[in-house]
Amino acid sequence: MPKEQFDALSKEIIELKKRHNMVILAHNYQVPEIQDVADYVGDSLGLAQQAEQTDADIIVFAGVHFMAETAKILNPNKKVLLPDKDAGCSLEESCPGEKLKALQDTNPNFWTVAYINCSADVKALSDVICTSGNAKKIVDACPADRDLLFVPDENLGSWVVEQTGRPMKLWEGNCYVHVEWTHEAITRIRGEYPDAPIVAHPECTKAVRMLADEVCSTEKMVNYCRDSDADALIIATEAGMLHRLQKECPEKRFIPAPTEKCACNECHFMKMNTLEKLRDCMASQGPEVEMTPEIIERAKLPIQRMLEISAR
Repeated sequence: MPKEQFDALSKEIIELKKRHNMVILAHNYQVPEIQDVADYVGDSLGLAQQAEQTDADIIVFAGVHFMAETAKILNPNKKVLLPDKDAGCSLEESCPGEKLKALQDTNPNFWTVAYINCSADVKALSDVICTSGNAKKIVDACPADRDLLFVPDENLGSWVVEQTGRPMKLWEGNCYVHVEWTHEAITRIRGEYPDAPIVAHPECTKAVRMLADEVCSTEKMVNYCRDSDADALIIATEAGMLHRLQKECPEKRFIPAPTEKCACNECHFMKMNTLEKLRDCMASQGPEVEMTPEIIERAKLPIQRMLEISAR
């Protein structure tokens, strides 16, 4: 985006934010222009914590639908806006609430751990929520006498099993972006940059995680890269993360891990939000995220349980 256009839109956004007491929360995978005007940029856990703590009257959530829903669940009396109402998630789509309920009914001893990348309906059916940043801690805190059911990301779930040693039944769902990386593609990029550590998100397949020097959430990637002695690092997560990493560690080089299809990987849902859509939604105060009070009440309990365990 040309600097003049960015400056003009940024000025409008700042004015709207002050006029209406808004806060802009942006996920690490958003386009750079949105990250640069946001009040807070982070991963799902950090965004949920910010949403819970904000004093703003209106939350503008630059992310995907389930994230904005989480903010609304934590702030039922506030307006929550999403720049593009169609910004969804392949993980959310993979786990419809009615199918989850049918599986739960097969085993009354299930304790359902839901990755935050799911709908409000699924959250309302769950016992506790987790993010990639706190999943190990959450699972470690689950009741020892219950059979754990992990939804909807089978790759994150299998990584958590590896980390905790706790057996879990895994829902068959995945992030369409993170499964694009392959063992072969990562092996090739390591050959090109043998001294560059590979940092991968746990939504990647086990074949990729096995090759990584570090597997972690996007927020923990920042700390790992900042503390690393390496001058260059290979990053296997959605390409929007590279902007955040470059801002946090300007002296280092970040190499996007290639897939078999391209030199990087982007989530088309995350990239549906643009700076223009952000400005427009702030000006019109829509699209607004809305849910029934019943769903909000039921979904809030497992989210609060997650936040309490994370704070320990």
